[in-house]
Formats: sequence, structure tokens, C-alpha cells
Amino acid sequence: MEPSSYVEQVRRFNRTVTERVGVLQDHYLGRDRPVGEARLLWEIGEQGRDVRELRERLGLDSGYLSRLLRSLERDGLVTVEPQPQDRRLRTARLTEQGRAERVTLDRRSDDLAGQLLRPLSDTQRERLVTAMAEVERLLTASTVTLDAVDPDHPDARHCLAAYYAELSTRFDTGFDPARSKLPDPAGLRPPHGLLLVARLHGEPVGCAGLKLPAGAPAEIKRMWVAPGSRGLGLARRFLAELEARAAEHGHELLRLDTNRALDAALGLYRSAGFAEVPAFNDEPYAHHWFEKPVAVRPGPQAS
Repeated sequence: MEPSSYVEQVRRFNRTVTERVGVLQDHYLGRDRPVGEARLLWEIGEQGRDVRELRERLGLDSGYLSRLLRSLERDGLVTVEPQPQDRRLRTARLTEQGRAERVTLDRRSDDLAGQLLRPLSDTQRERLVTAMAEVERLLTASTVTLDAVDPDHPDARHCLAAYYAELSTRFDTGFDPARSKLPDPAGLRPPHGLLLVARLHGEPVGCAGLKLPAGAPAEIKRMWVAPGSRGLGLARRFLAELEARAAEHGHELLRLDTNRALDAALGLYRSAGFAEVPAFNDEPYAHHWFEKPVAVRPGPQAS
């Protein structure tokens, strides 16, 4: 449960921002539409975008998104058409009038940003812009979801392929999954294990596996975060979630191994309370082995 002082500060921040940037008005930026429609025009962009992607990107209910799109269609700003290869999927595109409206909204958004900054001193502007960048980063981190998926799920396969490709470029010897002691997919399916996938705006941006062998320590495998999503604390969040899952399954010890080329990972594991131990397997790509005691919290899935 978040402290009440934190909750109140977040609410004050939300009230200040919504008032200051004018999202409470139906005529956002002086145009004839609310902020939701204006934002949708911006997200559709010059190339158009699938309606499903828009829904994921903006976190909107399907019905509400459809109403927004219909309103923009009535105004002649947007067209929504089924895709030739699958008519169940639809793509939204800006009309010529819609592109002109988007240019106007961009210009007025720049003017609004200037109005926010203009009354401040140079020092205050720097502080505000720096604080905004930090808030954006943290809010982005808070939108990431972690879900247990089957290793054969397309998002899982995407992350694992990217993970293998990155290891191939970073390891001195390259990386061949066939030589590694990585578990096969069945080893990361319940009850033998699990695989978490992190998603940002519906797109897979990381994965982490957990082996749950009976009568032996739990083991973290295949942990990876996409380069563009690093700095959001996802690796540490993966560790905390996997530790909690191991505890729920009754495991008292959590293990992992890693390669010496992964400096950031080594620092993360040590700072997260993992202690380096002698080798507990013959993984050919490992140079460091770690363990951490787990406070068992038996749950409904405990083994």
C-alpha cells in the first residue's frame, strides 16, 4: 500500500498539470476538439497506424477509441479502412485535412510549451525540464506490465531471439544456444518453471525465466531487457518478481549464473543481495555464479 502522502502528492501533480496544459477544456489548444481527439491525430501520424496499435499505445477502451475515430472521420480528418490481408484489422490514416490539422496542433503545442517556460528564470527552466524528463521516465516504467506466458508465445520468441542475438555480439566467443545449459521451453512451463514477458504499450521489451525444480534451488535464466527500455528498472523488477515467485513455490534458495562480459548484470546481482559462490553447474558461457536465500511465502501454487 502506497503511503497516503505519496498518493496525495501524485493527485496534486495531476491536478496542476491538467489545469496548466488545458486538457480540462473541450477546445484543446483553441481548436474544435478535446485533448483525446488531438492526441489521437498525433499518434496516427503521417504513416497511419493500426487501430489495435493505437488502442495498446494509448491504453484506451475499444468502444471509446471507436467513438473518437468516428468523430474524426465525421470531421473529414481521418479514414479508417480494413486491411486487405485481414479485414478484421483496421488502419487509421490522416486525410489531407487531417495532416493540416496535425501541423496546426504541433505549432500550438510548441506555443503552449513556450508559455509554460517563459515566466521562469533560466535556472528554473532547467530544473523544470530536468524534472519532466525524470517524471516521464518513471511514468513510463510504471506502465510496463509483467505477464507469465508460454515460451512459444510470439512475444516470448521475439524476446528470446533478441536475447540470443545480443549475447552473440557481446560474448568473446559468440553465443550458440545449442551449447548452453539453457532450459528447453518445457523447462519454463508450469509446474517446472515459468517465463515472464515485460510489455510497454503492448510491445514486448524484456523477458526472464525461472526454473522450479523439485527439491532443488530455483534458478533464474534468460533475463533480458531491450536496449531502448533500459534505465526503467525492469531488470531489478524482474529479479524481485522472480524471487517472489520462487518463494511462493516454497524454494529457499535462488541461483543464477552469468558471463563476465555482462558488467551491468554483475553489478545488479550484487546490489540485489546475491552473493558469488563456486560454480554449481558446467554452463560453458558462465564465469560467475550467484545465490540468494529466499524467505519462503507459501501460496496457492506452492510445491
